[in-house]
Amino acid sequence: MNAPRTARERARAELTAEILAAARRQLDEVGAAGLSLRSVARELGMASSAVYRYFASRDDLLTALIVQSYNEIGGAAEGADRPGEAPGERWLAVWRGVRAWSLAHRHEYALLFGTPVPGYIAPHITAEAAGRMPFALARIVVDAKRSGRLRPPPGPACPTDAIEPAMLELVGDIAGEAIDADETARLILAWNRLVAIIGYELHGHLVNITADDAVFFDHTARTEGAFNGLAFD
Repeated sequence: MNAPRTARERARAELTAEILAAARRQLDEVGAAGLSLRSVARELGMASSAVYRYFASRDDLLTALIVQSYNEIGGAAEGADRPGEAPGERWLAVWRGVRAWSLAHRHEYALLFGTPVPGYIAPHITAEAAGRMPFALARIVVDAKRSGRLRPPPGPACPTDAIEPAMLELVGDIAGEAIDADETARLILAWNRLVAIIGYELHGHLVNITADDAVFFDHTARTEGAFNGLAFD
């Protein structure tokens, strides 16, 4: 059980949250590349030196925003999952949950999956949060495999040496069961397709192409689910 926080710790946590909220508003206005600690401090009516006591640099602030956003989109994926239902329905629900979060948080989505910020390199600390969304999909496939409801997937199998062994081990650890290179490759393709189709919608690349973005999105989700061996009614 965590010890109660002191008044100073609570005050620090509250001000950290205020700084992050102001930074997210700045993302809406100037984008990630234009974000600065000085502008955040100015919005909050603080001296920039005070903000530097919470975030030592612009990159530290960006990292905190990235981790926060990855955790939110991962939480949306996990929260949408319905473990008691059929694997195909779980898969579709997770895809829809990710899309709903993304449509409501366009600038945070762009921070995660859009144009890289010049000069910024994400540290390893972002990896755990980044994995929550794709691993939500992996758990559905592994659960289907464990329960005997995973169908033989269509198409050619992925070459064994195409996937890093460390990735196979990581996916297996997260999912709780060994998973082979072909299964991992199919999940990687599905995760990339999910990110891509949302990005196309957010940036207007489906205008005059799809008559209904939500219907086309569901079709894409089912197609990728079937490619991973899931059944849909």
